[in-house]
Amino acid sequence: MNKKMALAALGLGAAYLMRNKDARNKLSKQFDSFGSTPMRGQKGSRTTNASGRNKGLLGNLFS
Repeated sequence: MNKKMALAALGLGAAYLMRNKDARNKLSKQFDSFGSTPMRGQKGSRTTNASGRNKGLLGNLFS
C-alpha cells in the first residue's frame, strides 16, 4: 500500500512539473545550487566542466 502511494505521489509531482514551467525552472535551480555546494571537508572549490561553466548536478549527469 505504501509503495502505491509513493508511486502515485511521484506521478502527480511529475505531471505537475510537466505542466508548470515556473515549477520546473525553480526545481532546476535548486538542483544546480545543491550540486555546486562544497562537500564536507572541502573549502569553497566548485567543479566546472571544460568550458568553465558550472552545470550543476543535473547538467553533469546528462551531458
